[in-house]
Amino acid sequence: MAKELTVQEQRELLANPILAEVKKFELQQRMGQMLTASTIVPETYRGNLGNCVIAIDMAQRMNMNPIMVMQNLYIVHGNPAWSARFMVACVNQCGRFTPLEYEVVGENPADKTFKCRALAYDRNDVKKERPLYGTWITWAMVDGEGWSKKSGSKWLTMPEQMFRYRAASYWAKVYAPEISMGFPTRDELADGAIDVDFDDLSETYGPVFKADDTSVVDEETGEVKEGTESGTEPEQPATPSAQQAIQDAIKKKTEQATAKQPAQEKTVTQQPTKEESQSIFGQEQ
Repeated sequence: MAKELTVQEQRELLANPILAEVKKFELQQRMGQMLTASTIVPETYRGNLGNCVIAIDMAQRMNMNPIMVMQNLYIVHGNPAWSARFMVACVNQCGRFTPLEYEVVGENPADKTFKCRALAYDRNDVKKERPLYGTWITWAMVDGEGWSKKSGSKWLTMPEQMFRYRAASYWAKVYAPEISMGFPTRDELADGAIDVDFDDLSETYGPVFKADDTSVVDEETGEVKEGTESGTEPEQPATPSAQQAIQDAIKKKTEQATAKQPAQEKTVTQQPTKEESQSIFGQEQ
């Protein structure tokens, strides 16, 4: 009887995907209740059922153990992030690529000419003829982005390790972003090496043009019109009085066309008189 009920439940779940999601969510909550009371999970998940359920859902999507996900998922400035070593492990065990390798230029990581990039090969590239190169990580990038200027930065104390971690995370962003589910690494969040949101201030300060930009933008329609030749001033927009005169002229033309329309229709649909009809038939005879 129990087996029959199990088969019936499976049929119901297959017939109703929403019911399957509800059952899945209920199971995740039961698992979360157990994990939230555990002392081996990180402090972020203790007593927080919501965080546990989210971690369990992510583990299921990544086909990983929930404890592994919890141990390597951090909250930095309110944003979730992976540890860099976990990112490398995910790429190496995904089965789509060969294990990550690192190409370095220079021997001393503290030297400003030192740089590093990650590379791997697709599993189908048996002869290793098409290497998948990542972004070069250089000291110019580190200093320009201000990564080494952060409080407690590891770039000054363990630069070689940081070069490899950053090269690996940048490689994963290009070739396997689905592995990280779009999350950056903890080191990236700490360094601020992520995309920065910006506010559109065009409504406050108006559109900004380059010095050599001669294009003109219609403020009402947003249409971009080509400007005049270089060295000449662009065409000035019409003044309010001129715009009103144009609108009045268009309105007048429209009224005139509307007034003529009934007369034209009358001319087209007017029936010939009796004399005209006799004259026409007489000519045909």
